[in-house]
Amino acid sequence: MGLTSNKVLLLSVLFALLLFVGTVWLWPRLARRGWRAVSGRVGLLLATQLALFASVGLSANQAFGFYASWADLFGKETDPGVVVDHAAGGGPAGPLQVVDERRVDGGSGRPQFGGQVQKVSISGRTTHIVTPAFVYLPPEYFDPAYRTRTFPAAVVLTGYPGTAEALVDKLHYPGTARQLAKNGHMQPMILVMLRPTVAPPRDTECVDIPGGPQTESFFAKDLPDAVTAHYRVGKKPGSWGIIGDSTGGYCALKLAMHHPEVYAAGAGLSAYYKAPIDPTTGDLFHGNKNLRNEADLLWYLKNRSAPNTSLLVTSSKVGESNYKATTKFIALAKSTGRTRISSIILDSGGHNFNTWRREIPPTLEWISGRLSDR
Repeated sequence: MGLTSNKVLLLSVLFALLLFVGTVWLWPRLARRGWRAVSGRVGLLLATQLALFASVGLSANQAFGFYASWADLFGKETDPGVVVDHAAGGGPAGPLQVVDERRVDGGSGRPQFGGQVQKVSISGRTTHIVTPAFVYLPPEYFDPAYRTRTFPAAVVLTGYPGTAEALVDKLHYPGTARQLAKNGHMQPMILVMLRPTVAPPRDTECVDIPGGPQTESFFAKDLPDAVTAHYRVGKKPGSWGIIGDSTGGYCALKLAMHHPEVYAAGAGLSAYYKAPIDPTTGDLFHGNKNLRNEADLLWYLKNRSAPNTSLLVTSSKVGESNYKATTKFIALAKSTGRTRISSIILDSGGHNFNTWRREIPPTLEWISGRLSDR
């Protein structure tokens, strides 16, 4: 049974409950002196506490999608291998291969009515990064009336160490996009959903690490090229946007600022504005002060030419630690006179899925209005 299985969660809760009942039942028998009785009491208390901790942890993981599997939890990846043809030009299959298909939750089983979510493997031709992703195709993509039409696309990134599945199953990006387009609040769009952690378990913060993974180049070059080669996505500037939460939000803003010729709009939900250095990231910049400064978005707005792109930032007055930094970022962006800045500021809301689910519909509407389908 998998880490996110409801059966595992139910069994852990039942086990914790049984241990609690057993502790109450056996406590009178163990209320004696002697090493056996004391050991019994200590053992029951520890077992009950561990079972309770496991139940709470599994429940939190179910709600927030931190880890997708036991291997993911323990820092090992066990996804089945996907054969990727690295021949010149990417081979007949190209740099993107579809490995699974499923319908959108709440939609029709027929993709021309409900859209479709495809699980894919993406191979970076220049960075040699290979990563899984989910691609949402709107119903119009399968409609014969739209067979010659291209669609705008938005990359959607999780936080760290989030899972791409959480974007589909917990944050409901495909279902939300389908409903908004159906109601006329946004244009039909392709969503490319994945983790910013393309070199797990390392948190690369979408940085081109000297001598390491070239993550920024992957998102700025390889990913759009792979998707455009496989799907009917607009190829002209203005067809691509990028959205993310937490670490993904930082990446989205940075990529839109560093590469406005690729991403016409970037939205950072609960984003921070400077790449951290901690045990999960390792040494991202190898002492290169220029690289470190370039990854500081506040420094970038002050010291570089203002990027010609549209940005959206979100925070809350109570519950988010980035509120002051966000107001400072908004003021700096406004002062450039070139970078277009928008914001969603909630009265209260924590750094969690519930808050982001409140922000995703207006964010999708916002980014849709800034992208072209040609």
